[in-house]
Amino acid sequence: MAKGNKKWLGLGGLLVFIIYTFVPSRPVPQETILRPRWISSLEGQSPALIGDRDLEGTGELMPFSLGERYGYLYENGTFALNNIRQTYVALSDTLWAEYEAQPDRIQVMNSRQDPVLSIEDPRGYPLFLDNRIFIIGSDQNILSSLDSRGQVLWTYDFAAPITSIDAAAGQVLVGTLDGVILLLDEGGQAVFSPFEPGGSRLSVILGLAMSRDASRLAIISGIDSQRFLLMERSGDTYRVIHHEFIGEGFRRPVHLAFTDHDTKILFELQGGLGILDIPSRVSRRLEIEGEILALDATGGNGYLFVLSSPGEDRMVLTSIRYPGYIMNRAPFASSHVFLGRRNGRLYLGGDKAMISFALERR
Repeated sequence: MAKGNKKWLGLGGLLVFIIYTFVPSRPVPQETILRPRWISSLEGQSPALIGDRDLEGTGELMPFSLGERYGYLYENGTFALNNIRQTYVALSDTLWAEYEAQPDRIQVMNSRQDPVLSIEDPRGYPLFLDNRIFIIGSDQNILSSLDSRGQVLWTYDFAAPITSIDAAAGQVLVGTLDGVILLLDEGGQAVFSPFEPGGSRLSVILGLAMSRDASRLAIISGIDSQRFLLMERSGDTYRVIHHEFIGEGFRRPVHLAFTDHDTKILFELQGGLGILDIPSRVSRRLEIEGEILALDATGGNGYLFVLSSPGEDRMVLTSIRYPGYIMNRAPFASSHVFLGRRNGRLYLGGDKAMISFALERR
């Protein structure tokens, strides 16, 4: 089959997915529908409109990584950047860099492909978090923070390789292979003594997340058994305010995110997804088909979306209404997927196509 035919076959499959799953105005959840807006080929020049022509303006950029492609997408379906991945890529809302396994130099670019800074002899690879630039050492046990000129502000040397990291409100939360958690301030100093969750046969930190104001920390730790913990700031330190065992545990990084204006936490567990409502401390467990590939970490307006894969080239988009009701499961075929949500729009990518939905209440 010719390359062009393959491209449109993929687009057609996703379009059928749209028509039969979302166009009939099925509630997802009650009083909320997904209205298809456009479909864009990653190999094309312009989007094909599905709904009414109400896409004036370019809107805010959405970073994406889909198969061999990565870049930034405008709200109207055109691409500000659409690159083919050659090596490794670090990507955030505003910055990106493509780099070798052991780079001598890293060129950091902005979302419109303008050079921002050059990092000489990085001795590691870049990470963009909380509008900041970090370098993780080649052996994954050193973390450096850089300024806007690429100069090192501080460096922290860990006793074991870094397995998880997040940043918010000027602070950095780091978890390591030996099961230790450290919180560093803007100057790279430990905010409180290293914390070890323990309680498992094997100690390792597999997931970390911070609330936007850094007042709460979420952690998934250990193997056999694996634990989920929520910590809350108390004076100059943090204390555990919720914990639960979530099975023998994954031996890989897991999905973990604050959502719905930091009032809930989503955490991956064996066979599904956990949702903790922070004010009530009530935790619910939902069965999700297959391995979770992406979470809608926005999770606003009372619902969220989850992408999972029950088998090779098989994907399922699940819509969930709080406090924990599965409203819809939509299967489709794809080798690679992307899920994003911003400003009342849901972005779904499959193979070589990207689709946008407007989330509307009716």
